[in-house]
Parts: sequence; C-alpha cells; structure tokens
Amino acid sequence: MDRIDTKILKLLAADARAPVSQIAADAGLSQSACTRRIQALEASGHITGYGARLGHRRLGFRITALVDITLGTQIEEDLARFERAVAEIHGVVECALVSGGQDYRLKILAQDLDDYERLHREHLGRLPGVVTINSSFVLRTVPTRSEADALFASG
Repeated sequence: MDRIDTKILKLLAADARAPVSQIAADAGLSQSACTRRIQALEASGHITGYGARLGHRRLGFRITALVDITLGTQIEEDLARFERAVAEIHGVVECALVSGGQDYRLKILAQDLDDYERLHREHLGRLPGVVTINSSFVLRTVPTRSEADALFASG
C-alpha cells in the first residue's frame, strides 16, 4: 500500500458513493488505474465493504445503550455460544470481546426506554453464561474523524 492507496481509502471513507472518475481525479490517476487499485484494495481486505450511515434517531431509534457483560467463564465454547446468541438479537449493532473488568461490550439501538427494557428482559437477561449486565446510555455522540482519517496521517 502506498500514499495513493491511502488517498483512495480516505476518499472512499469520506464518500463511498463518489464516482470512480472523481476519486481518480482527486488521487491523480486515470479512471482505469483507480478502478484497478480499488479492486486490489478490496481483494486484499483493505476495503471490507461499503455501507450507508443511517440516521437512527430519524428512523425512530432514540436510545443508544452501551452494555457491558461479564460471563461466568472464558471457555471458548461458552464464548462462541454467547456470540451466536447475541447475533440473533435485533437491536444489537455491535458486539466486541474486550479486556478489562467485563468480557463483552454491546452497542444496542432501541426505540425508547420501554423498548430497551423489553430487549433486556427478553434477550440480554437470557443470554447464555451471563453473570452481570451493566448498561450505560449515550447522551450525545461527539463528531469524530472518519476511520481513514483516524488510521492514516494527513496527506
């Protein structure tokens, strides 16, 4: 990967819908060379997908919860069973195995507190191996850099 690939990644992170012709012009490449580089970045796993950032509040999901979960064991089979069960819960948008005082951190979107309480009662409290659940609610999300800007120095 070189500085041109980095530039392409930054441009795509800023606007994945930008036409290849615009990305090529901004990166100083021909359209065909830019297309080949994008395809190579996809094939190598540097680009893992494209997606839209949704306005979850506009879609009726006004609550974002960060949920720390501690399990009774760290046995691989128990972790896998927990992860499979979490993958089935609508509303869980992220699940990370983490270090520290808890085992997992979930990011959950809910319509309101009643909806979150239902998710907690019907799903989180029934997850296999759970010992503790600690929920925090996001009050405000502070704008941050794009992934590409955070990963690569300016330029």
